[in-house]
Amino acid sequence: MNSMTGFGRAEIEENGIKMAVELKSVNHRFLDMNIRMPRFMLFLEDYMRRLIKECVARGRVDVFLNYTATEESGKTVKVDTGLLKGYMAAAREIENATGIQNDLSMAEVMRLSDVLIFEDQEKDEDVLKSLMERTAREALRGLTEARKREGERICADLIDRIGALRRIASAIEEREPSVVEEYRKKLHDRLAEELDETEIDINRFNSEILYFADKMSITEELVRLKSHCSALEELLAGSSANGRSLDFIVQELNREFNTIGSKSADVEITKLVIDGKSEVEKIREQVQNIE
Repeated sequence: MNSMTGFGRAEIEENGIKMAVELKSVNHRFLDMNIRMPRFMLFLEDYMRRLIKECVARGRVDVFLNYTATEESGKTVKVDTGLLKGYMAAAREIENATGIQNDLSMAEVMRLSDVLIFEDQEKDEDVLKSLMERTAREALRGLTEARKREGERICADLIDRIGALRRIASAIEEREPSVVEEYRKKLHDRLAEELDETEIDINRFNSEILYFADKMSITEELVRLKSHCSALEELLAGSSANGRSLDFIVQELNREFNTIGSKSADVEITKLVIDGKSEVEKIREQVQNIE
């Protein structure tokens, strides 16, 4: 089970090129990639996306690719000869028209606007692709390991919280018979007080108790609650655990607690339901970060 949160970085330097790839991922409903790379490498963006899809199924992934030429500047300098001749001709024309001596120096000529043209050297696309792939795969290994470690921590926390839910369910189950018995006693005392010495119709009394017990019964909800806990544990123990499946079960857990809370008017059970819903919410928050 993997988390959607992680970080990976790799850097490779060879043949006068240093390339670094940084990957940062956070939770997201789908796979969303934001890639930043030098303009001259944009032809490799789709290939980078394919590499990421091989390792990541869900989450927002920010990719930062840095390129540095370590041996040469990576640029060439050319002279715009035509423009330079135009400047020189204009200088001579000004000299002839005004008598001002043409004293242009080499340094001044080189500073003339657009006389020198700086161009990026043509880069070997196959070399760039190979270097980017190796750097990206190494960074992806780091990202995958980080997501796996975080997933293991989340899994351990979820198992503890499922145990807490089972304890809450058991406490509710133990409390349920007492609720019916307390209602029986309260109803009997109230009828005895109201009817004074008149004998209580035991059949109607028992019918009322049965109706109350049936109306307030939470046995089915408790069975489903335990079943959902077991389903969560099975998913976490297997290799097919994913955020969407876990999120569905968490919704069912919350629904069962809501039903138990609406059926029972007992203060103790209500407190246990609140505790249970609190644990379910903590589970939901953790599940939101599972791939």
